[in-house]
Formats: sequence, structure tokens, C-alpha cells
Amino acid sequence: MTTAVTGATGQLGAHVIAELLWRGVAPTEIVAVVRDADKAADLAAQGVQVRVADYSDPAALRATLAGVDKLLLISGNDVGRRIDQHTNVIEAAELADVKLIAYTSVLKADTSGLLVAPEHLATELRLTASSIPAVFLRNGWYWENYFAAIPQAIESGKLFGAAGEGRIAAATRADFAAAAAVVLTTEDHGGKVYELGGSDRITYAEFAQVISAASGEPVEYQDLPEAEYAAVLSAAGLPEEFATMLSTSDAGIARGELDTDSGDLQKLIGRPSTPVADAIKPALG
Repeated sequence: MTTAVTGATGQLGAHVIAELLWRGVAPTEIVAVVRDADKAADLAAQGVQVRVADYSDPAALRATLAGVDKLLLISGNDVGRRIDQHTNVIEAAELADVKLIAYTSVLKADTSGLLVAPEHLATELRLTASSIPAVFLRNGWYWENYFAAIPQAIESGKLFGAAGEGRIAAATRADFAAAAAVVLTTEDHGGKVYELGGSDRITYAEFAQVISAASGEPVEYQDLPEAEYAAVLSAAGLPEEFATMLSTSDAGIARGELDTDSGDLQKLIGRPSTPVADAIKPALG
């Protein structure tokens, strides 16, 4: 049984490969699909098959997926081009007679108002139309998304956002990777939709309290209107497009779009997700 992971040297993909190896999958039965073989030298040294393909190169994808039984399609990061890129991967998988595709989507993709949701939903619809059974791993937010903001919050004493009293059920990349590895190494997941969120479902005000307790410095949450928060992010040096994405994501949190009580993540990995206080330790220095 050969399992392929796209984006295998990315932050999520690397965790998935590590989880597969930890779960006893033979390195020779893992295909790491990467854009740069040099970045996967450590995987090759462990015996993992490293194959080079870009999401925009259908021919390379077809060659890369030859002989693959299960595929984890990790969503690309080229926002605006992902529908075509993901379709290239799916079509290559169909030609290769892959038996299962797991796709990393976003929480509540079919109802979400997040800017990233439409491309995820379009990919889900294409997978639904495919002859290959698919499973949707609708990941919530990563706690790592806040690592850049945490030192600034500690220094200023303010955690800025536009999430109001909305709750966020984030988890670590390692938690989501563990769920993906379970799906890839066990059976009966085809056709399933997993709404994946963390065990700590907290508001930003509560998040500020966690940062304060972990750092020993007073931090409080300051809620801003969405446009004002985007302006603050831009003034801090973030590109305007990225600042807009973050501010609209906070608006989604206020609407409840990044919160879930499904318990799907916990059921898959057999434990609670990493506590937020532990998850943010790398950002504390």
C-alpha cells in the first residue's frame, strides 16, 4: 500500500510524513511529492520515495502518482489559482487509479464566508464528482498562525483583533497532521467529511489571558472594527492582501466559522488536541 503526500516539505506535510513513519508505515511505501528535491534530502535519507512535481504541471503529476494507492492532497498556497492546481492533481490521480484522496479543506467549507473558502469548496465539489472516493479533512485554524502576533502582544500588552466574542477552535499543525495520518492508515473513510477543531474553544479575550499567564506579562484583548484591524496590520508591515485576509478571517471568527464542537479531531487522534498553553510555547522565546 503506497501513500503519497503532496507538499511534503511544507509545514503541515512534514508533520504528516513524520506521523506516518511513527505509525509504522514503511518509508519505501511513502511518496513525498515536492517541488524541490533538495529540501527533501532528509526524507530521502530515511528511505522515503521523493518525487518532484508542481501542482501546475499535469505531466509531472501523472508520473509522480503512478502506483499510488492513497493520496493526501494538501491544499496549495497559491490563492487564486488553487482550483486549477488542485484539479490537475485530481485528474492525475484518476489516471493513476488512486484508490482514495484525502483533501485538507477548511472548517465548514460549504457555508463559510472566509475568503479562502470558495476555492476549498470548489475542490470538494470536484472531488465529489470524481470516480475516486474522497475524504474531506476540514481543518480549523492553526495556533501557529498567531506566533508572529504573540511577541508583539507581550511587548505592547495588547492583543489586537476583530473577532468580537467569537470562539476559535484552533489546534496545532501536528494535531491536524495526526488526524490525516489516521485517515491514511485506516479504512472506511471514503465519503466522510470531518470538521476538525481543537479542544480549547476560546475567545480572543481568553486567548490574551493564556498569553499573559504563559509569559508572565499583562496582555489584554483589544477588539477593533474589521477595517481598522486591517489598517493596523498594514501599518505593522503586512502586505495589504494578507492584512485583508487576516481581518476578514477574524470577522469569520466573530460569526462562528472557525469554531466547532464536532469532536471529529479528538475521535480520530484518540486524545484531546494540544492545550493552547503548550501550543504557543515556541512563540514565547
